[in-house]
Amino acid sequence: MRVADVASLPPGERLVASFGRYDVAVFNVEGEFFALENACPHQGGPMADGWIEGKTVTCPWHAWCFDLRTGKMTLGDFASIPRFAVTVEQGGIFVSTEPIEDV
Repeated sequence: MRVADVASLPPGERLVASFGRYDVAVFNVEGEFFALENACPHQGGPMADGWIEGKTVTCPWHAWCFDLRTGKMTLGDFASIPRFAVTVEQGGIFVSTEPIEDV
């Protein structure tokens, strides 16, 4: 699903796209796009409001940290956030409508 134009989401910015049963936070980190469900698995904190450092997003409510590339918690394999595939085509940002199934 197309969620935005690349030009409307410059590096360091993020947005929330809602489709189906998901609210998805889409991040532009130095020109690379990532998408995670917009709810921390701890207590549902809005990940789009979190702090970004490198490829890590920190939940604004209780400081749980997750790798944007994998959705996994950075302090061990305790929790993870569903992640979504992101592609850029013809100036648009597209996000899969279902989470990536990790094997």
